[in-house]
Amino acid sequence: MKFFFSLISFLLISYIALPQSEEEYIENTIQAYLDGSSHSDPEQIMSAFYENADLFLSKKDEELWILSPEGYSDLFKQREKGKFNGRHGKILAIDQANTIATAKAEIRIPSRNLVYIDLFLLKKIEGQWKIISKAATSIAQ
Repeated sequence: MKFFFSLISFLLISYIALPQSEEEYIENTIQAYLDGSSHSDPEQIMSAFYENADLFLSKKDEELWILSPEGYSDLFKQREKGKFNGRHGKILAIDQANTIATAKAEIRIPSRNLVYIDLFLLKKIEGQWKIISKAATSIAQ
């Protein structure tokens, strides 16, 4: 019995001490974007992006709306920072190969009956995963 307790303890400690995988670092970057946009935190949104990234978004009556990370984060500046604004984000998929990755997320805004799908292109730059491009579309609910 003592052996099994020691073995379980060792395995648990070993698991906790393991460094994060690349996929977890990528997930952290996407989650920073999702949390920042859900809580109107422009700085947190900006932290997920490479400064020269392009965001290709959906906007009523515009086929293609292109913003910089700063332009996108500015959309949240008039809202109360840190307060949940009704955006529910969820990571759907991550695919990584060496220093590039793609990710897919769903953003639901129930109060406005909206669902967006975001596709991200990420690159590991100076040891950190950054979103270098984002495309979004709204889908019917």
